[in-house]
Amino acid sequence: MHIEKRVGNGKIKYFLSHSYREGKKVHKFRKYLGLDLKKEKLEERKIIAEKLILEEIHKYKIIKDPLNIDLSKKEIEIIKNIEKQIPLKIKHLSENAWKTFSKIFTYNTNAIEGSKLNKKEVKDLLDEDKWPNKSKEDIAESFGVEEAIRLIRKTKEHISLKLMREIHKTVFRNSKNFAGKFRKKGEEVVVLGNERRIVHEGAPQTRIVYLLRELINWYEKNKTKYPGIILAAIVHNQFENIHPFADGNGRVGRILLNNILIKHNLPPINIDFKNRLEYYETLQKYQNNQDIKPTLDLFLKEYKSLQTQLKSR
Repeated sequence: MHIEKRVGNGKIKYFLSHSYREGKKVHKFRKYLGLDLKKEKLEERKIIAEKLILEEIHKYKIIKDPLNIDLSKKEIEIIKNIEKQIPLKIKHLSENAWKTFSKIFTYNTNAIEGSKLNKKEVKDLLDEDKWPNKSKEDIAESFGVEEAIRLIRKTKEHISLKLMREIHKTVFRNSKNFAGKFRKKGEEVVVLGNERRIVHEGAPQTRIVYLLRELINWYEKNKTKYPGIILAAIVHNQFENIHPFADGNGRVGRILLNNILIKHNLPPINIDFKNRLEYYETLQKYQNNQDIKPTLDLFLKEYKSLQTQLKSR
């Protein structure tokens, strides 16, 4: 890091500058320190600016292989055995089973994000077009999620920027004016937990497209190497880390998760509203330690629950 001076109108402006190389691209960070500063004040502000630049660089870290290391053949076999424990088979899902899944998924994925529609209201809405006296946004997003499930069953795409935007637009076209659009300049995401503590920061807005392309490239490189359940878990968790939309990332991420699963001949999955805290914990463990096992354990738990629900309908 070095001090830059700019002279104008007989005055000196001071900046702290630092260049950061990422592959072939160089990012330049610059913090304004002040005007006509004395040595002591300049040093004081330089120390503060250094910390700010280092924090910003940390946010600019490259997402490479999300697993950090390649899985061994033994580890891949273990995960394939986990897939064999899934009590459902996609080829056994009838059209009625898909309709039932769609209602279950629509209720739970929206409830996780605050929808006030209950299970019966979602069922009546999707089966009979019977509108409850509830939020029009919640109603629109129920229809949107159901349509997005039909979309991923029909599309041949596994993952792309276009598909992510299309899913978001499908879910939110009648409730959000930014449906299908990534975050705009200046739109940053911070998720607060208990006691207003920051539990998650989305990627800087300027990094969204780059990081999503890194994720897509990772998937294309590994889609025949790793079991489908690992690919789906990684794509979902990384997508949530990046947080490309101003709102609606959870629902798009869970629909994208199901798209990857069904493209690998695995049944779709529902994250139950009652398990939302466990779900949040799996995302935290992945974000902080890149530990994917809690996510896989939750998936198996949800598959067993879904099997029971589909049988009872």
